[in-house]
Amino acid sequence: MEEIKWVDQINGELIKSNDPSIEEEHWKRHSIYKVPSRVTDLNKKAFRPHAVSFGPYHYGEESLKAMEEHKHRALLHFLKRCKKPIELLFQRMDQVVEELRDSYKPLDPIWTQDTPRFLQVMIVDGCFMLEILRANECVPDDYADNDPVFGEHGKLYVMPHIKRDMLMLENQLPMKVLHILIEVETDTTQDDEELNEKILEFLTPCNPFIRNMGKCMHLLDVYRKSLIQHGPTHPTPIPKAQFLHLEHGDDIVRSARELHEVGVRFKKSKTQSLRDVSFDRGVLRLPTIIVDDTTEYMLLNLIAFECLHVGAGNEVTSYVFFMSTIIDNTMDVALLNRRGILINVLGSDKDVAKLFNSLCKDITVDRQGVLDVVQMNLSNYCKKPWNKWRANLTQTYFRNPWAIVSLIAAIFLFTFTIIQTIYTIFQYYQPSSPDPSTSPSFPRPRPRHFP
Repeated sequence: MEEIKWVDQINGELIKSNDPSIEEEHWKRHSIYKVPSRVTDLNKKAFRPHAVSFGPYHYGEESLKAMEEHKHRALLHFLKRCKKPIELLFQRMDQVVEELRDSYKPLDPIWTQDTPRFLQVMIVDGCFMLEILRANECVPDDYADNDPVFGEHGKLYVMPHIKRDMLMLENQLPMKVLHILIEVETDTTQDDEELNEKILEFLTPCNPFIRNMGKCMHLLDVYRKSLIQHGPTHPTPIPKAQFLHLEHGDDIVRSARELHEVGVRFKKSKTQSLRDVSFDRGVLRLPTIIVDDTTEYMLLNLIAFECLHVGAGNEVTSYVFFMSTIIDNTMDVALLNRRGILINVLGSDKDVAKLFNSLCKDITVDRQGVLDVVQMNLSNYCKKPWNKWRANLTQTYFRNPWAIVSLIAAIFLFTFTIIQTIYTIFQYYQPSSPDPSTSPSFPRPRPRHFP
């Protein structure tokens, strides 16, 4: 009997799956993913929220329950301020509940069976997220000055932990939730760019806002697009045909110290975009990156998103992989730090080197990207002996003013010695020609005659 049910089920699924466009549309709906264990085993703390949960994946966890009280308060403040009934929010969310559910892959069946509970999580978490974004600009008037989350105290001690959790892939809310809440509150549709601007003001307050980011799926997607907005400001020449397909091992990028030894110069890119990487005429340009205690989890979640979401791209993954190849030890970190490319506020240079070396375990990169062209150009540059000879000359004799003075003095002394030697040899071999006017004259002896 069970076999017949299974056969009927398979036959029914075959009828439904005839159209490839249906399957394509199905995969497009997903944007928030449960990170597989093969990825989380590398660093389990990097993918789990520590202060607050957003969405169904970590809802109800014991370590996050303390924030539920403040999320409930945020909902009440939102409703009082907009003067709209909670029933209206439920109605509007219910109209797109299937779209919201499809955003999560996978989703526990309990959230499919209990629609009111799922909508409750979307509304409460969405209101809390909006209130956090608004409190970042200024404390709303309806909150007390000593509010532990939305007051000045919360900005200093609580907001950094909330910001960290907002960048977890498993801790995202569909952007649709925020748009609906704003529409209900203001009776108008907010432009995508306006909401993106508020999000970036909270996540990256020190960086200039980047426009024309378009429609984003969630906060992590907004943050990722802000990191890769600009392409290379300096072009990288495309290698000749014979170098386009290098043998395995020939295209391995050396460490920063080794590249420096063969004459590669490091400079900061004009932008902080992770795509602004180029190599031309011996100059490798890289964007400035600040490495602190949030860098590891941020990059790991971005890499996981690019790995799991089809069509997201792999710009962040390629950048991290490239940086891990040129950073082997503390000397590489110190070199990049001196050039202003890597700003270390994490701790020792050893910690930074260990961080980048641990980020790229079991990842795959695109071999047809811009960074692959940079990598091939670097490999070709390092193979030319003249570049290393010139670099050795420069680093040995031109590393400081005194070395330059010593070299010039040595060259002058050597040249003077050669000239003196040549002059001496020339004088020695030159035949003498006596001058009659100056040569002395002696009387000739008279001949003597004997009888």
